[in-house]
Amino acid sequence: MRQGCISLGNIWCDECHRLIMHAERYLIIEGTDGDKKRLCKDCSLERGYARYKDEKGEQVLTFFLE
Repeated sequence: MRQGCISLGNIWCDECHRLIMHAERYLIIEGTDGDKKRLCKDCSLERGYARYKDEKGEQVLTFFLE
């Protein structure tokens, strides 16, 4: 299961090991065995879990793919 979240601080990306700053968006991917993987915005975009879409004339980041 995937969950789009907003960081409250002190969260690290499990791929690039970068600090996810306060109020920055990130993705949690929960595996079938209950393990959770946190991905920053850049890693999510790079792996195809996120994308930008046009909404009301603005580019919006979304973790919900069509």
